[in-house]
Amino acid sequence: MAGAPPTASGSGVNGTAPTQNMLALSTMTMAKLKPARIFKDAIEPPPPVSPGPNKQQPEPRQITGIAFDDRGDQVLTASEDETFRLYNCKTGKPLKTLYSKKYGVDLPRFTHKNTAILHASTKEDDTVRYHSLHDNKYLQYFRGHKDKVISLEMSPIDDGFMSGSMDKTVRLWDLRSPNCRGLLNLPAPPIVAYDATGLVFAVAVNQYARILVYDQANFDKAPFLVITLDDPTLSQISYPPRPIFVTSLAFSSNGKYLLVGCSGNAHYIMDSFEGHLLAKLEGHVGLERRKIMAKETMEPSKGISGEEVCWTPDSKFVLSGSLDGRVVVWDVQNLPTKEGPLDPKAHPLVLQPVGKLEGHPGPSRCVRFNPRFAMMCTAGQELAFWLPDMSGDPDDVAKELLKKKSQGPAAPLS
Repeated sequence: MAGAPPTASGSGVNGTAPTQNMLALSTMTMAKLKPARIFKDAIEPPPPVSPGPNKQQPEPRQITGIAFDDRGDQVLTASEDETFRLYNCKTGKPLKTLYSKKYGVDLPRFTHKNTAILHASTKEDDTVRYHSLHDNKYLQYFRGHKDKVISLEMSPIDDGFMSGSMDKTVRLWDLRSPNCRGLLNLPAPPIVAYDATGLVFAVAVNQYARILVYDQANFDKAPFLVITLDDPTLSQISYPPRPIFVTSLAFSSNGKYLLVGCSGNAHYIMDSFEGHLLAKLEGHVGLERRKIMAKETMEPSKGISGEEVCWTPDSKFVLSGSLDGRVVVWDVQNLPTKEGPLDPKAHPLVLQPVGKLEGHPGPSRCVRFNPRFAMMCTAGQELAFWLPDMSGDPDDVAKELLKKKSQGPAAPLS
């Protein structure tokens, strides 16, 4: 990677305006994203299997989580080899590798200091750990969950954070205290997300297809909005319709929309104010199955999904990984406006990708866009840093893009 990536327009940190090499994200910019650096050694290989008639070769290890710091200068990965690795986004160089062999590591999240992170555990217990990257020490342990933590989010405005667990609870914490400061008991394992102001948070509850939206200051009260995720088009495929399995939630930067990531072959965008279902995103292969040849069952599951879908910082585009290794791009700048009573029978706008970027071997399991720079990170069996390819004649690029659009919305852009 030669030089720092350009700053993405509209993606300043904490409301500040970007200052250098401003680059507006457009369909053409997204089409020109290319892997600038691929780390084939971002994960330690599994130990060799001793020879024998019943010994099977182990599956390749994968990166399970990606997180950027607030300024977009550093990116952190967590992987199945029980390591977390820190990289410099401007130089593209690895900075350090740290190990968590005793507890495992999952759901890495930067705090508002780029020297400290939160992460969930994969073994030993279900504690959330607060870790210093500077001196490789644990600063605090947050105990209370009785089962695996499946969702972890840092407040965008202060030292608060939330965790959702298979024990069917959401716990609210503060970095300055090991004691839980809030508890929500739910009928199923929850997925959590803060809006950009940190004043509102959402909780998705699977099996019930509900998204509960709470006022942060009154989380002990009932949610002020209950959204039912009901996709009437699913009954056209099978009846009874196959349930939706939510694996991630993310508010748009302006707070108007809620991106609902799912393990199947569709993600959804909902109006976060009234709960209207606005768009259904199709064109990727869901990560519920570990292999493309595997058959779907009637009851969906998480699979290896949960970190593969995200907004760009300006909320103009949605990016998703895919089981076939591609990275899928949807343009969501022209979402419909719906008002009035909810109509559960109304079909959502179905959006097809404006492009599919060729990724790396195996599933593109993690996809995250830098909060400040025009840079994307994707991961699975390898880690890739993507930058817009600014070489070539812009007119030629535009002609090629129009040509690909005429061939169908799902044509690869690489």
